[in-house]
Amino acid sequence: VHVVESGGGLVQAGDSLILSCTASGSDFSINSMGWYRQDPGKQRELVAEITDTGKINYVDFAKGRFTISRDGAKYTWYLQMNDLKPEDKADYYCDVEFWHEGPGEDWGQGNRVTVSS
Repeated sequence: VHVVESGGGLVQAGDSLILSCTASGSDFSINSMGWYRQDPGKQRELVAEITDTGKINYVDFAKGRFTISRDGAKYTWYLQMNDLKPEDKADYYCDVEFWHEGPGEDWGQGNRVTVSS
């Protein structure tokens, strides 16, 4: 399974951004899709995740501002980020847990989000 993500960039505080991620390959099924972020010098942290059954989990800082969604037919998922704050600055990574002859996990390449005050 190969994962490619897009989006990110430089925005001002209060602006919005959308990140997208697409998984491709053959003969696999997806168990969950997620988004993580990591600021240099800090640990990677979960932002939001969505399962194949549509169950969604947000961490506290994402609730009310970020929305995770998916287009299952295209193995694509999104992170809509609204009202961005300078503290949201980080490298954002998408993550997919899948089944292909066994359990697997793959990550996107990461995209930098920078929020100016």
